Amino acid sequence: MKFYNRESELQLLHKIRNQSLSQSQMTVLTGRRRIGKTRLILENMSGIPFLYFFISRKEERLLCEEFIEQIQTILNIPIYGEIRQFKDLFDLLINHAAQIPITLVIDEFQEFFRINPSIYSDIQRIWDLNKDRTSMNLILSGSVYSLMQQIFENMKEPLFGRANERLFIKPFSVDTLSKILNDHAPGFSPRDLLTFYMLTGGVPRYVEIFADKQSLSHESMLNEIFRENSLFLQEGKHLLIEEFGKEYTVYFSILALIASSKTSRVEIQSVLQKDIGGYLDLLENEYKIIQRVQPIFSKPGSRMIKYYISDNFLAFWFRFIYKNLATVEMGNFDYLKKIIDRDFPAFSGPFLEKFFHEKLAATGHYSLIGRYWEKGNLNEIDIVAINEIEKSALIGEVKLNKKQISLEQLRVKSAHLIQKFAGYKIQYQAFSLEDIA
Repeated sequence: MKFYNRESELQLLHKIRNQSLSQSQMTVLTGRRRIGKTRLILENMSGIPFLYFFISRKEERLLCEEFIEQIQTILNIPIYGEIRQFKDLFDLLINHAAQIPITLVIDEFQEFFRINPSIYSDIQRIWDLNKDRTSMNLILSGSVYSLMQQIFENMKEPLFGRANERLFIKPFSVDTLSKILNDHAPGFSPRDLLTFYMLTGGVPRYVEIFADKQSLSHESMLNEIFRENSLFLQEGKHLLIEEFGKEYTVYFSILALIASSKTSRVEIQSVLQKDIGGYLDLLENEYKIIQRVQPIFSKPGSRMIKYYISDNFLAFWFRFIYKNLATVEMGNFDYLKKIIDRDFPAFSGPFLEKFFHEKLAATGHYSLIGRYWEKGNLNEIDIVAINEIEKSALIGEVKLNKKQISLEQLRVKSAHLIQKFAGYKIQYQAFSLEDIA
């Protein structure tokens, strides 16, 4: 699949590379696995010699042997004696960057925690002593978000405050997904686009799998997921077990309940019979896997809180794969597809709503976009979009079938809400599956 939609990231990386010619620059790239960090780096370095160190779980001495071979091949630097520690290798490279500019990419940077944590303080010491007199473009990439956050945002860690730039790589936008579908499957249906968005969440690796296999209809995408040896079947475990460690079963149980529409803390605790406040806090603030949603204009201390899984694919995985692991193990994929056909309207509704939130945000026209409901989940409103400069507000209802939307009922539900919009021009709008493309 061709390279899509990273223009602003490429421009920034190009600017950083130019800045590194006069003074060494440290750039940190983070983002979930499969988001395309390595592809972005390779695209930025097209036609330019650079070193790429992938930190696999090996002895430090073995890693150094691999990297020395690459250094000799690409930079043609003579290396005398045996180097067994990464600090000596890094010191050699940054001193060489005093004569010749070097780009060094270290991928899965968080893995040094397991190999030799003292490497971080070694890098900090060498960097601080040499960055002002050298020309190294140092790019540090990592996919375990919690560890990368600890390395660079914890004041007690040696590399805190050392990065010149930090890039968090996001999924493709809804407009980019539409463009990709149009390039690979012109004539796609609105249902195809919603399923594409719901299953991939704009994660480039998932998009690439469906595009390369020409599995871009609703049915063919589900067939690609639910087959023997499908990448997707074990994906949730591969992404999250390392993040969560020994307590992954508790986290998985919470996420499975959220994916099954138990979105309040009270509902989740009533099932698990334990306090889960600490787990929810970590899932939201450290792992960035869930997000809390409150009614627009609600007070900070309001208890009207709902939790949603931020990542579209993980929401699907916990709802249909993790929940039915026994059926997956049996290989009874036809049965699973029947479950999805049965539950698709109810499950996909919130994703259609999320799609239009992202679509409206991308216009740049609104200062605030949110949802609204009153105590007891009464008078729920799917979209409230506000333009404070023009003093206008859009109030929207989202349903798969536009015939099920009544703008008159929407006006009635909004009676209390619009009291907050004195002097505003109010627009009521219906959003449905047919509007998605």
